[in-house]
Formats: sequence, C-alpha cells, structure tokens
Amino acid sequence: MALFRAKKPAGKPGEWFYCLEHKKVEEGPDCPGKDRFGPYATRAEAEHAMQTAADRNLQWETDPRWHDKEAGPDDEPGPSGP
Repeated sequence: MALFRAKKPAGKPGEWFYCLEHKKVEEGPDCPGKDRFGPYATRAEAEHAMQTAADRNLQWETDPRWHDKEAGPDDEPGPSGP
C-alpha cells in the first residue's frame, strides 16, 4: 500500500493546455504545472501557445520601461580586491 498518492493536476472541464514536455495540446491538465502553459479558453489558443510566448518575450525584451541603464566596463562583475 502506498503511503502517498501522486496528486493528479486539477482543472476545469473545457480548459486547454500546451504541454512543453510532450509538445502537444491537452484538454485538462494531464501534466504537472511545470511542464505546461495554460489554461486557455480554446484549443486554438493552446495550439498557438509557443508563438504567444515568443511574442510576449519580444515585447518584454524591446520595452524600454523594463531595462536598467546600460552596463559599462566599470559595471562588470568581477573579482574584488587590489
């Protein structure tokens, strides 16, 4: 008899996820949260999860509000001491 049972991911009917491990769309969370994007309202949204993530990453990388000042040669981390 097992002392601990593996907890199945919980979700609502009609929720769609994109599984990063299996690289496929799944209805309901069949895989652990660390391996999936979602939930999405439709299968089509889940199918485009990787493109949506790429678009959002590009927006973040090019948004000037999210960048600190440019690092100069004096700002480089390195060994300390004389």
